Amino acid sequence: MRWQSQTLDADDGALPGLTRAGLVRTVRTPEFDGITFHEVLCKSALNKMPESSALPFRWTINPMRGCSHACRYCFARGSHEYLGLDAGRDFDSEIVVKTNVAAVLRRELGRRSWQREAVALGTNTDPYQRAEGRYRLMPGIIRALTEAHTPFSILTKGPLLRRDLPLLVAAARQVEVSVAVSIAILDPDLHHSLEPGTPEPRARLELVRALAEAGFAVHVMAAPIIPCLTDGRAHLEALVSAIAEAGATSATAFPMHLRGPTRDWFLSWLATEHPALIRRYRQLYARGGTVSPTYRTWLRERIDPLLTEYGLHRPQGPTTPPTQPLPAPADQLALFG
Repeated sequence: MRWQSQTLDADDGALPGLTRAGLVRTVRTPEFDGITFHEVLCKSALNKMPESSALPFRWTINPMRGCSHACRYCFARGSHEYLGLDAGRDFDSEIVVKTNVAAVLRRELGRRSWQREAVALGTNTDPYQRAEGRYRLMPGIIRALTEAHTPFSILTKGPLLRRDLPLLVAAARQVEVSVAVSIAILDPDLHHSLEPGTPEPRARLELVRALAEAGFAVHVMAAPIIPCLTDGRAHLEALVSAIAEAGATSATAFPMHLRGPTRDWFLSWLATEHPALIRRYRQLYARGGTVSPTYRTWLRERIDPLLTEYGLHRPQGPTTPPTQPLPAPADQLALFG
């Protein structure tokens, strides 16, 4: 009967993974053409890293899952499969938003067991992707961490972070705050092809400049380096010099990883855009998700002198504006792709 679909126990079309994630509603809006938001109520905001992890932090926060940046090489694509979504186009366009994340975080930080350990944001998907402009989750997260005297770090490709710069300046006077910006590509055509949903590199360089002017020692993830596409000497020198000129105090560069479903997604793009490179990539990534040791050594010998020349090779720590120095940033925030 035509009323059957209106019953409370009818299938609402939500995928099983999203139902388990606490789906409240699914939203599509004209200003985000092609993107669907799945608003969920999360049960936990803090994610504990495995004990075996070599990363310099044990806790992370991911306000969203999926990312409209749509970077072809994003390592986090496989996480969407846990929700019953695919790691390709769904990852780029089906964004899961934890609308209550700040409230849940505040409750977790208020527990007596919380030891005020460092918390990292931007280790999976970007907390300042376009959807943050709609949902404004980060101000509540920043306030909760600051009021709980919990140090935190942020890694982003989103100049939207500038909206919250006054909050970060205030936070950095009370807790340790590290900021890092991801900038790996300067070539406009390659940027639009590889990172079609990200802000322009020049906008990210301006973000570095704004953060530096506010008193932060900004770390830049000049990564990943894409073999045969962004590893040319001219491109690398232009990238490193632009980062230094913008006011960054340190930078990290490393070759692209191709693990899990990210490998197939990237290679399908490569086959379409640069088919002549497919054979070379099969050689470079013959061992799996990591590039060959020979290439890694070759790239290190090319990039290290540049980082040294432009004063970006030494480890640097962020500084709070303008009174209190902070310890070194989480240089290994390499998880952002």
